[in-house]
Amino acid sequence: MRIERLMVLFALAALAGCATAPEQAEAPAPAPEAMAEPAPALEPEPVEEAAPVKPEPEPARPVRITLVGDIMLGGSATEFMRRHGHDYAFDGIRAELARGDVVFGNLEGPLTDGGEPWPDKKYLFRTPPARVAPALARAGFDVVSLANNHTLDYGAAGLYDTLDALHDAGIRAVGAGTDLSRARRAAVIEAGGQRIGFLAYSNTFPRGFWAGAGRPGTAFGHAAHVRADVAALRERVDTVVVSFHWGREATTELRDYQPMLARAAIDAGADIVAGHHPHVLQGVERYGDGVIFYSLGNFTFGSYSEIARISAIAHVTVDAGGPRSAELVPIDVYNPDVLFRPVRLRGGAAAAVAAEVRALAEPLGTRIRIERGRALLTLHGTAGSARASASAD
Repeated sequence: MRIERLMVLFALAALAGCATAPEQAEAPAPAPEAMAEPAPALEPEPVEEAAPVKPEPEPARPVRITLVGDIMLGGSATEFMRRHGHDYAFDGIRAELARGDVVFGNLEGPLTDGGEPWPDKKYLFRTPPARVAPALARAGFDVVSLANNHTLDYGAAGLYDTLDALHDAGIRAVGAGTDLSRARRAAVIEAGGQRIGFLAYSNTFPRGFWAGAGRPGTAFGHAAHVRADVAALRERVDTVVVSFHWGREATTELRDYQPMLARAAIDAGADIVAGHHPHVLQGVERYGDGVIFYSLGNFTFGSYSEIARISAIAHVTVDAGGPRSAELVPIDVYNPDVLFRPVRLRGGAAAAVAAEVRALAEPLGTRIRIERGRALLTLHGTAGSARASASAD
């Protein structure tokens, strides 16, 4: 595959020189409906052997899917990670990640030591693949999204290095690839006797990052593509998780297209939608048979931002009937204090974040309850029952 990738590098060089839309803006809302014999040798009589005993398949059980926000260990964290090692970033939160049977996050920025910087782009990130990919694996990550506005910061070469590093570390990547078809390809993980499928899309600029026919990049979140991809994946897995990189940074206010896309995904068969890019928490919505986290904020991100102070880890328990429950665990991501190592909040600080989650969910018709500093949401996808009701509590 690495030979195949070299063939598109020359095409990308021409595209990289093109002007791109301003950094940090999100893409326009996708149109809802818009859019290839010799004679046998004599052999001795075979000796009958006992047929091999096939292992029994693992019986299905409830599975906990853990989802986190933006991960980027470069930027302001570069020298700090060089001194302390990249495992340090996860040392304060390993126990919480270990609660998940499957762990997913948004990997913001390529894992590469090479590549050429994307021209006229203000913020460029990259981190060393030989250190970051193994650290992600040791932290428990099974799948990461590459569908974001930093994946091609160092061009196609940086993207290919990222895909190779993640593959070597045993981590699946979704949302970017050598062309649009591969960028839209799902990752499927087996856990607890269930098959869990992941898709990821980016609705952020630069436009030149978006993959095309024969052009590497990220999967743009076109509504027609999302519906088709989710419906196809639904046929071969038990649970579908869809990630979107979308919305406006540093605000809890949703853009109109966010609910449209999220609900379209669930209507097509998705169970969980997880959003990224705003760097702050946004609303939670119980919709149809699924649950939507419009933004999970930062997880561990190399910036001393005064805006990104608190966030949450989402745990969703699923079984054969769909999502059963969701839990958001508040975490501290304010780097002037935690120094790029998120930690779980407790006591009054955790309760305050849970109350903020509840306030963000109320306008979306979703009822959150708070227990021991966690925001909890009961869903109706229990085994043997009908899928979730279309109306929220």
